[in-house]
Amino acid sequence: METRETSLLELRGTAIGNVSEQSSAEESFQNKTLRPILKFQNNLFLEVFKNYAVKQKGVYYTLSTEKKLAYIENTIQRDIKFRNALKGMVIGLFTVEEYSQYVQNSSNLNKRMMTMLIERLKSQVLLFENETV
Repeated sequence: METRETSLLELRGTAIGNVSEQSSAEESFQNKTLRPILKFQNNLFLEVFKNYAVKQKGVYYTLSTEKKLAYIENTIQRDIKFRNALKGMVIGLFTVEEYSQYVQNSSNLNKRMMTMLIERLKSQVLLFENETV
């Protein structure tokens, strides 16, 4: 029987980006753990953001592209409940060992995680264009 850890690692795939002996612990964690999880969860993040935008009275869909990019960033930085939900979607796919590494430096890793997620959503802003409120 496969363990949870083995299953998670198989689902996520290999590291994304360079991981070398010169890499800092944070950079290594980012490339081995965070990037693969963000990629794996991408479609879920898109749907969660679409749902969030609709629940916020659809204001997002009335904005210019430039303001949409700012909206994505501001939402994730300022809406603590939403940000925590997004973090939970990532942390839930950590192995126990990864979680132990994460808690040692969670503040910096959270910043990296949210920065990468913001950039990921902003780079796909056109996927939200066809949504109607």
